[in-house]
Amino acid sequence: MALRAFFGILGGTLPEDIARAHGYEKAVARRPEPAKEKEAPKPEAGALQLLGLFQREARLIDFFMEDIAPYTDEQVGAGVRQIHAQCQEVLRKHFRLAPVIDGVEGTYVKTESAGALARDPAAVRFTGNVPPQGKPAGGLLRHRGWRADSVSLPSVSAKQNLSILAPAELEVE
Repeated sequence: MALRAFFGILGGTLPEDIARAHGYEKAVARRPEPAKEKEAPKPEAGALQLLGLFQREARLIDFFMEDIAPYTDEQVGAGVRQIHAQCQEVLRKHFRLAPVIDGVEGTYVKTESAGALARDPAAVRFTGNVPPQGKPAGGLLRHRGWRADSVSLPSVSAKQNLSILAPAELEVE
């Protein structure tokens, strides 16, 4: 038995019957568990994240949820000016926005003014006397439209509860 054990170990393995006789068991090689696939983000996750940013940096939800009827137009206007500037800063910080058609509103423009986006049916909406067949060559620019050239939202922790847009605040005295 000693010789078998000696030569078995030299060969790289201890014979099973000898290992069992001395209280050893051959370790079963465990296969690593397959890594869990990351859960795909839910469609509402980005909306909740953006709404949370607007609340955190501009108190936008507080403004919308407050009854402003008892305030004068001057009081509301003064409050809106600050919220407007803060919301604008959130947009500039996290998005690179550009007009779909960079032209002067009220002037005639051709659809080619939208560049490659002119082929995208969602990029230009025709209003007014639109012909039943075919696509108009252009029209009066009533709104330049917006497109997002880039988005850079902060990364979200898996532990972060996006449905909490703003935590309740308790002051301890």
